[in-house]
Amino acid sequence: MSSQTDRIRLASYNLHKCRGMTGPHAPERNLQVIADIKPDVIALQEVDFRLGRRPEALPRALIQEATGMVPAVFNPTGSNSLGWHGQTILLRPELMEQATVRRLPLPGIEPRGALALRIPGITIIAVHLGLARSSRRAQLRRIVAQAGRMGHDRLILTGDFNEWHDNRGLEALEPMHVLAPGPSWPAPFPRLRYDRFAVSRGIEVVDSGVWDSDIARQASDHLPIWADLALEPWSAAPEPGIMGRVSDNPAE
Repeated sequence: MSSQTDRIRLASYNLHKCRGMTGPHAPERNLQVIADIKPDVIALQEVDFRLGRRPEALPRALIQEATGMVPAVFNPTGSNSLGWHGQTILLRPELMEQATVRRLPLPGIEPRGALALRIPGITIIAVHLGLARSSRRAQLRRIVAQAGRMGHDRLILTGDFNEWHDNRGLEALEPMHVLAPGPSWPAPFPRLRYDRFAVSRGIEVVDSGVWDSDIARQASDHLPIWADLALEPWSAAPEPGIMGRVSDNPAE
């Protein structure tokens, strides 16, 4: 990534609590996958166990040595949690110095939330949407409304959208370019495109894909997705809100 923050590799990865499809708990596999992708920023889902005080499933102490990345700073769910509602964001250390993170509570049948990361030139909102489509629709409407109040910035959403249809449940994102790089679930024989990006004007998707390797197919029930992004000049960035064009994605 350049010093002007005009190029960025963004990824998203549902870790499934670092236990693969059926176990055992082996976070070193997930960390190796993250290191292989070489992202500048990666949104992670299911980084904590769900029971009790939600202790971390991805050990914080191993992250930087294994990947060269550091967790974003925010108040997690519990004192032993890595994430908030099971989510966190990892960044290159030089980006962390300029980053701010905001927690966005979301409506729905089950507790959910999003994380809004701001680094120079771009806001990245990491999501893990609900299991019910009615909840997902309400959550996306809330995120779009919050994004509209964040002001003049390039915006991208990424994460596990839990939506397998391309034309249902995503209506709130119609002003954006929604991209599912390919089937990412279940990891051993991927068929469904749960994991996505939604990109505002001012961002060019240079390339994108699903990270499919032997270890990735073992490490989680999801395969990671990634996108190489170029930030267009400020004259092409959005007005307050998220409406606008994006350039075509050559990987589609």
